[in-house]
Amino acid sequence: MEALSHDEFHEFVAMRSTVLLRLAVLLTGGDRHAAEDLLQIALMKAYGRWAHIEQPEAYVRQILYRQQVNRWRLRRHHAETTVGVLPESGGPAGAGADPELRIALWAALGRLSKRQRAVVVLRYFEDLPEAEVAALLGIPVGTVRSTAHRSLAKLRSLVPELEPDRPAQQLRPLSYTAKENQG
Repeated sequence: MEALSHDEFHEFVAMRSTVLLRLAVLLTGGDRHAAEDLLQIALMKAYGRWAHIEQPEAYVRQILYRQQVNRWRLRRHHAETTVGVLPESGGPAGAGADPELRIALWAALGRLSKRQRAVVVLRYFEDLPEAEVAALLGIPVGTVRSTAHRSLAKLRSLVPELEPDRPAQQLRPLSYTAKENQG
């Protein structure tokens, strides 16, 4: 690996690792240690191909998604645990973001199944179209739709303060996307 690429990689990690870690925490259901492992694996894989990557953040995000899908497909038989401490917030919250609602949503996300959480994160936090979510998770588009529907219904039952027409807007303040960072 040439020196310039090596320096670019270190700059990328310094600039984007907080945002990518937040995404990994969401994908792992709040398990910070698993999220750090997930991000470390993604960055190691990206480092090996760094000279050939045109869109580094998109590449690393895709590795995160696929690696997490591989983890829940392994079907490890252990109970999920919810964490009592939220990761530090790194992005600007929306003007109407209610901190108590955000905390309740965070806890509710931890109570979703791994597939439900992956669909919600990709669909509403990452704002990906259903077809792309289906391709990333290796499931049919119909499964993405039904899983998203059931997941949102479960979130609404766990957090009654959510209005039926506002789930995506309420979820958005928890993430800090590249679009927000560029603006």
